[in-house]
Amino acid sequence: MKQLVEFFPIVLFFIAYKAYDIYIATAVVMIATILQVTYSWIRHRKVETMQWITLALVVVMGGLTLYLQDEQFIKWKLSIIEWLFGVAFFSSQVIGKKTFVERMMSTNLTLPEPVWRRLNFMWGSFFTSVGFINLYVMYNYNTDDWVAFKTFGVPALMVLFIAGQMVYLYKYVPNTEE
Repeated sequence: MKQLVEFFPIVLFFIAYKAYDIYIATAVVMIATILQVTYSWIRHRKVETMQWITLALVVVMGGLTLYLQDEQFIKWKLSIIEWLFGVAFFSSQVIGKKTFVERMMSTNLTLPEPVWRRLNFMWGSFFTSVGFINLYVMYNYNTDDWVAFKTFGVPALMVLFIAGQMVYLYKYVPNTEE
């Protein structure tokens, strides 16, 4: 259910873009993100830090997009969010006792310290790369292509990356048959 709620603004953005234009879609994603954060607060009495950051960026970049009638602002939001994730992962390599990925996954998986660090570095690199890929798409393709990339390409890249992580981690999963 949580993943469905997380994709809610993206799906509505895509539908609004196809039905209307980038500006209506921007207004829709702003409203949907506000509703998403509100839902999280009502349901869990908690809003995750990245949700607050996403909300702030959507409101600021979306507001600039609508006010200035310039779609570049909403397109830049994706790169900024991806880079913030990258910075969070890279920073955890040197700040704190555990890397970001270890804090998220250590309750389900036991790995040697160097593997946690490598895994964390891969996640930071992935997010940073997606931010740059977004810039490439937004400056070399039209808005229709960018919307398709944001809606389908980024999630597809994430699925491929996670599949690669699963292959990488397979040798560390304990054999339960023994």
